[in-house]
Formats: sequence, C-alpha cells, structure tokens
Amino acid sequence: MTDDKLRAPVTSFVCFDIETTGLNPQRDRVIEIGAVKVKDKKIVEYFSELIDPGMKLSPLITNLTGISDDMLRDADREEQVVKRFIDFTEDYAVIGHNIMFDYSFIKTAAERIHSGFEKKGIDTLELCKKLHGDLESRSLESMCRYYNINNERAHRAYEDAKATVMLYVNLCNAFFQNSPKVFEPKQLIYKVKKVQFITKKQKNYLLDLLKYHNIDIVQPIDNLTQSEASKWIDEIILNHGRMK
Repeated sequence: MTDDKLRAPVTSFVCFDIETTGLNPQRDRVIEIGAVKVKDKKIVEYFSELIDPGMKLSPLITNLTGISDDMLRDADREEQVVKRFIDFTEDYAVIGHNIMFDYSFIKTAAERIHSGFEKKGIDTLELCKKLHGDLESRSLESMCRYYNINNERAHRAYEDAKATVMLYVNLCNAFFQNSPKVFEPKQLIYKVKKVQFITKKQKNYLLDLLKYHNIDIVQPIDNLTQSEASKWIDEIILNHGRMK
C-alpha cells in the first residue's frame, strides 16, 4: 500500500522490472517480468512470471539474478507471457528504474508477437539524477539504502518493481511540492530496429555443417542475424573445412 498523502501527477500506474539474458533487445530475451499495479495510491494487483527464452543462460546471468535454466524449463514462452503483461498494464502509465532498458525489451518483444506497447512513463533513475545530484550512485540498490527501502531479493524482477514503487513514493513525498514538473510522465519512444534474421537456406546449411563436424552450440540458431549466420558458416569452414 502506498502513502495516502502521496502528492504526485500520477497516482495510478504500473511499476515494472525485467530480467534478461543480456543487454541487446534484438538478440537477447526477457526471462522474468515483475510488476505492481497501483490505482489511486493503492496497490491493487501484482504480476510475476518467468519466461522460457529458448536458450541457455550464461553463468553471469544466473549468478546475478539467481535464475537458473531449471527454473525456466516449465515456464511459458515469450509470446504468452508478454501478451499477458501487455493486458495487465491496460492504459496505465508505467514507472521503472532506468525504464528505457525495460521498455525497449518489452516493445521489441511486443513487435515480435505483432502487438503494440505504447506508453507514457516515469523513470525513477532520471528523477534521482535530477533530485539527488549530491549522491555518487543512483542505482536502485543505492537509492534503496538511502531511503531505507527493504529489497532482500535485488535483481529479481518483482522485488525490484516493489522497491521502485517505494522509491517513487519517497521521491514524490520529498520533492514533488518544490519540483512538480520533473514528475510529469513523458511519452516513451523506442524504435525497434529491423533485424534481418537468418534465412531458411542459411539455417539448413548451418545445421548441416554443425552436424557434419559434430559441433555443439548453446545459442539458438533462430536468433542469429543473416550477417551473423554468414560469419558462423565462414568460421566453421575455415576451422573445420567444407562438407564432402
């Protein structure tokens, strides 16, 4: 529950956070979405789902998030979970810490499933940069320490979303009266890059090469771009030879 005395231009919103396989919205995939829906200053609904990304996680991601391949094995795929999340957000504004990172992944995923995701939003990281110029770090972890916000499971989407709600509340209560303009939601703009993915001919030839040379790979071939597929094929032929 948020503060009944909260003064802010947006008192109904969805605060969300994601965990991903990497940093590139085109190449990498979302593995977890966590969100909190606030209506008229009250938390009314939650969203927390894991996603099977169709690829193995790197040790770095598992160590950072605590999410393992086993945890994702029975999870739904991107198309199902992202659709449910888009429905969950309705026409609410969204809030996040470094929100363009999260928004870029959801927007890209939405385009892959032929859906839209146009939102106005508030970035608590940008708020912290403007309102807390005195602080060395404005990461979510640092801001939670500053405002004594409990976030025991940092780098898990749902817990980070809850912590971001409380950060937003604290920022509003501390600064809104004197700096109302910085709290206005802005249209989030992210243009999804058009990526030419691997062709059917490239895929079949690459699979034949891998099988012929008995090469195992972790990354799903379907995620390769045409240029990446060509590079893989050239490197395999250079290092292992052509098929006879």
